[in-house]
Amino acid sequence: MNAEQVINEFKSTEALLEGHFQLTSGLHSTVYLQCARVLQYPEKAERFGQAIARHFAGRGIELVASPAIGGLIIGHEVARALGARFIWTERDAGRMTLRRGFTVEAGVKTLVVEDVITTGGSTRETIDALREAGADVVGAASIIDRSGGVADVGAERFALATLTVASVDSSECDACKLGEPVVKPGSRKA
Repeated sequence: MNAEQVINEFKSTEALLEGHFQLTSGLHSTVYLQCARVLQYPEKAERFGQAIARHFAGRGIELVASPAIGGLIIGHEVARALGARFIWTERDAGRMTLRRGFTVEAGVKTLVVEDVITTGGSTRETIDALREAGADVVGAASIIDRSGGVADVGAERFALATLTVASVDSSECDACKLGEPVVKPGSRKA
């Protein structure tokens, strides 16, 4: 699966939105990737998961972990394709942590999977939580990297498609300056 095919899947499911958006990171953008719109189709999620898994095949990955909520579906699909166990992190008092009785064995080869990376914050926090628990995080993957490849997550990164999409502070947002209403379609409050 190449980058053009990935973007076409987003377009065909109306998951690539244009307008004035507040991202999960709090930044503003004219483009929003509503992954839930494309991942609602199991066959599409499976294909994305298999494509990510192919990139990491032969690396001995035993565990896949994702930040909740955006990474859950794609992380599960990657784990299934790799034959690995799947867990997730979630926020507790503002900090990504392992909950629900999830444990990590020391040295377990782990891949972190997210739907979209913008700043890399949730992925980086998930990697930090896993390393604190003893995991050997060998990489991070996403369906789309909208940072143009510059987001630093603290590990090797791979994305099925990379876009360069401007994300700015609200004080620098042209749409805000024009008084255009902002839409916040993400899964958590900024």
